[in-house]
Amino acid sequence: MNVQSKPSKFITGATGDWEVVIGMEVHAQVSSKSKLFSGASTAFGGAPNSHVSLVDAAMPGMLPVINAECVNQAVRTGLGLNARINLRSVFDRKNYFYPDLPQGYQISQYKQPVVGEGVVVVDLPDGEAVSIGIERLHLEQDAGKSVHDKHPQMSAVDLNRSGVALMEIVSKPDLRSSEEAKAFLAKLRSIMRYLGTCDGNMEEGSLRADVNVSVRKPGEPLGTRCEIKNVNSLRFIGQAIEHEARRQIDIIEDGGVIVQETRLFDPTKGETRSMRSKEEAHDYRYFPDPDLLPLELTAEAVEALKAKLPELPDEKKARFVRDFGLSSYDAGQLVAERETADYYETVVKGRDAKLAANWVINELFGRLNKEGKTIATSPMSAQQLGGLIALISDKTISGKIAKDLFEILWTEGGEPRALVESRGMAQVTDLGAIGSIVDDLIAQNPDKVAQAKANPKAMMWFVGQVMKSSGGKASPQAVNDLLKSKLGV
Repeated sequence: MNVQSKPSKFITGATGDWEVVIGMEVHAQVSSKSKLFSGASTAFGGAPNSHVSLVDAAMPGMLPVINAECVNQAVRTGLGLNARINLRSVFDRKNYFYPDLPQGYQISQYKQPVVGEGVVVVDLPDGEAVSIGIERLHLEQDAGKSVHDKHPQMSAVDLNRSGVALMEIVSKPDLRSSEEAKAFLAKLRSIMRYLGTCDGNMEEGSLRADVNVSVRKPGEPLGTRCEIKNVNSLRFIGQAIEHEARRQIDIIEDGGVIVQETRLFDPTKGETRSMRSKEEAHDYRYFPDPDLLPLELTAEAVEALKAKLPELPDEKKARFVRDFGLSSYDAGQLVAERETADYYETVVKGRDAKLAANWVINELFGRLNKEGKTIATSPMSAQQLGGLIALISDKTISGKIAKDLFEILWTEGGEPRALVESRGMAQVTDLGAIGSIVDDLIAQNPDKVAQAKANPKAMMWFVGQVMKSSGGKASPQAVNDLLKSKLGV
């Protein structure tokens, strides 16, 4: 598949337009209580070397035993990526030597992974949807961690992560901008969180990405790529791609050539720097792990896992558009996180779907972002926000009063309808009470009356004054009807 970006995504250089080509290798920690080949805990934050079995430490004579749940999690993820599930796969030894890799090799999968080709549809902020090919998903064990700040002359090694199950999801080189790359990783994260196969916590290292970047003139063959290792935030991925693409363009336009290498992103300086020359597959001397038989699945087992998959983001989005009449953009906002979608579905039960979406997206999201909270830590429950929306819909309160009620619910809590009654916040629909205010305004402002009769839009001045005088409690509809009657508009 020859994917080419729109001209609007090209990067302008001294010699004309350039196209950036991006592929990603996403490392997602499998949600599992124990490691891929041992019973040691995967809990985050333990004391150094407190979650290490003899297998993880590569003690002589220790043999790996595969964790069936990790395999199931990989299959679930593959199904969520619309990918082919390979009923037969093989674990290989990938040989390299780091202090935090006690075996001297990593157990991974190479030519026969558990999951084959798939596709992910990514929605971009401008409304465009792009299809990104998935090359493969394979299972592998994580390495430990070298710690360099504990001693002035020595490095320490923490093996708590050693042997933790990872899914490596490799995309095809279908991404054409930093925005697409960020949206792709966000979509993968969303899918895996819906499935419960990875918690997606980038701060804890549960999700990280290697980003392969190359540039070319539009329509020309692929250029030489450089790999940026272990980028652990969406923002840094965007910055790394932008910097690396510009770096490569400048080198080529100055007459130089791109050297295939592995680079690191420095978030402080906002730039990439060389780490080492890029290894090729033959450098790792892959061969089937002699301690593990080929992994064989049955079609029935795969079908059983498929039957129990939850509704995924794309399906949920389509349902929100179809059943609730929401725009594609609003539905996309609401389904990005499973917790948000569940919250909205509670809010909307038996209520105005578009009004509910507006309050969740604008008022709730805005307040959560302002205070650094999430749906899980929101002081306002879905039942409370749903109650507020019901009061707007049945015209018990106006939009202005609703915002005051939102503030009370956020800071003090309570039941919406009971608060409105106890605090006298209900709309005034009694025409007699509003009528005296309208009569006074008409008597005191003959010039405004003339303007309103000449141009009915000028009547809004009176509406504003009545609302102000009533403390926002007057029903806007009742005010409008009364003014039209008294002004003869």
